[in-house]
Amino acid sequence: MIRNFLAPEMEEQGLEDMWFQQDVATAQTARSTIKLLNDVFPRRLILRSGDLASPARSPDLTAPDFSTGFLKSKLYVNIRHEIGEIQPQILQNVIKNALKRAEICIGNRGHHLADIIFKS
Repeated sequence: MIRNFLAPEMEEQGLEDMWFQQDVATAQTARSTIKLLNDVFPRRLILRSGDLASPARSPDLTAPDFSTGFLKSKLYVNIRHEIGEIQPQILQNVIKNALKRAEICIGNRGHHLADIIFKS
């Protein structure tokens, strides 16, 4: 995607001098990924061990990280509210269903339960 889409688009838009900030997630810092980024963004990489070190939690440069955290905080408030609204009978039904499935599993000696349809 970087080589086939982003680099040509940058060239077309006249953005050949643009810097690239890489996420510091381990999966995104593989040698092959960093080599590709160095090829496309020579001396213009912002990452932990790049041409410019990634600033920790900078909302100016990592707006998606900031907005994700903001949205998570809002979401968690709603989750806590919804958990508080769960009726005791629903929780009892969930436990009964889980126990029933465990009993079936024990009776089947832990083998695959392909013929069982679980109800929520």
